[in-house]
Amino acid sequence: MTRLNMKIKFTYKDYKSLPESETKRYELIEGELIMVPSPNEYHQRISGRLEFILRAFVEGKNLGRVYDAPFDVVFSKEDVVQPDILFISKARSKIITKEEILGAPDLVIEILSPATAERDRTYKKTLYARHGVREYWIIDPEEKTVEVMTLGKAGFESSGVYGKMDTLKSTIFLGLTINLSDVF
Repeated sequence: MTRLNMKIKFTYKDYKSLPESETKRYELIEGELIMVPSPNEYHQRISGRLEFILRAFVEGKNLGRVYDAPFDVVFSKEDVVQPDILFISKARSKIITKEEILGAPDLVIEILSPATAERDRTYKKTLYARHGVREYWIIDPEEKTVEVMTLGKAGFESSGVYGKMDTLKSTIFLGLTINLSDVF
């Protein structure tokens, strides 16, 4: 007897037809449906503090919009993610709809967890570069670091790794400095 090893490829339409859940979040990467576990308390504290800082800066200067998960970012019918935090510039606000973001945010921030670290550092990094995300921050709560990467011709290039006692600067937000001791 021959066994067929078939993988089911999901589309955004399939993804949208899943029952809503208060406890489960999903992402779609290359047609594979991936359950994303709920973040822990420390993850949420980091996310909340950083989002507050970014939102105050962005809204104060009328630069665009800051969102946090869960909010779908649709890159294609087989690639749909929910970054922890994202920024869309005012000039690109047309990609924002009531239900999702249709295209690449200017900035994506992912906060690592044991369940997502490898995917955030590999698949998502490649996905975000391929679709034109200008800047990608990977936050490691255990190490208390933020790696800032900017999009170059060959993908993302590291602009620096910042620790808890450092001041982070972004190429997207001119004039913004973030004391990471306020985040961690």
